[in-house]
Amino acid sequence: MIKKLCILTVCFGLLVAGVAGPVTAKDKLPVIDAHITMAPNVPPPITRKSPAIVRVYIDVIEKEWEIAPGVIYKAWTFNGQVPGPFVRVRQGDILEVHLRNKEGNRNTHNIDFHAVTGPGGGAPILLTEPGKESIIRVKALNPGLYIYHCAAQPVPVHIANGLYGLVLVEPEEGLPRVDREYYVMQSEFYTEGQRGQKGTFGLNTLLAFDENPTYVVFNGKVGSLSGEGVLKAKVGETVRLFVGNIGPNLVSSFHVIGEIFDKVYREGTLSNPDENIQSTLIPAGAATTVEFKLEVPGTYTLVDHSIFRIMKGALGFLEAEGEPVADDIYKKIK
Repeated sequence: MIKKLCILTVCFGLLVAGVAGPVTAKDKLPVIDAHITMAPNVPPPITRKSPAIVRVYIDVIEKEWEIAPGVIYKAWTFNGQVPGPFVRVRQGDILEVHLRNKEGNRNTHNIDFHAVTGPGGGAPILLTEPGKESIIRVKALNPGLYIYHCAAQPVPVHIANGLYGLVLVEPEEGLPRVDREYYVMQSEFYTEGQRGQKGTFGLNTLLAFDENPTYVVFNGKVGSLSGEGVLKAKVGETVRLFVGNIGPNLVSSFHVIGEIFDKVYREGTLSNPDENIQSTLIPAGAATTVEFKLEVPGTYTLVDHSIFRIMKGALGFLEAEGEPVADDIYKKIK
């Protein structure tokens, strides 16, 4: 097994070392546990000035997941939720991934990290049977905001059933500080039951082939960003949203009603942002970072501006508290 792992390491060129791999200079780096969070929360900015080996534990749990009131989906999850955890590392870090496929699961799983350089994004050497654990090390070479997802066969099914999340690779100098950061992931569910029909359902592959989702949602379910889940901010603050779109089929036209994006870092890049953008396209399997400053109090609405999708669940809210920065920005005269 050790010999086989070493061969894979050389052939894939991933800068990967399994725990049984040879001792190298990178093994002298400090080893720390990743601070991971679940949507819509984001781990705090990284203050380290040098790289580390960052351990992250990801558990695959096949379970029932409520995607709308009374609508239960037979989901596959990372760490028990859809989407999976937000992972934050620094350029130059070595990510040590512990993938644990829960005993009692029925399927083999792995992870394709879009942040990883090498065949399959690490998926071929993370293939893990139920009840087993796989461990790899991969180096974060390029800064950016990246999707990760299961890539076991059949790949579309594993994605559609809920196995995805985001990895942020901060540049060595870090990101400019903002007041609030949130994690938003758009995705689709294709259910055997009709939209709004209560019950427990699995994947409707015919709908998936036709790219006709029953639900289009933020953060894994209808209403995740409403009620107690509303995003919070204050007037005068700058908000940064890390927005992923796993698809698995549709392109997102992401928009915040009542705001203009001061900066948009398209398709994962963290450099050379576009400015003053009203809506931004996010391809399936990609992610975008948007920033905006709040000048007026009130409720702002997050949508996919392919607007009928709000009827399928692509709707969320951000509440800004405080006093207006200036009366003339937003004022009723009569």
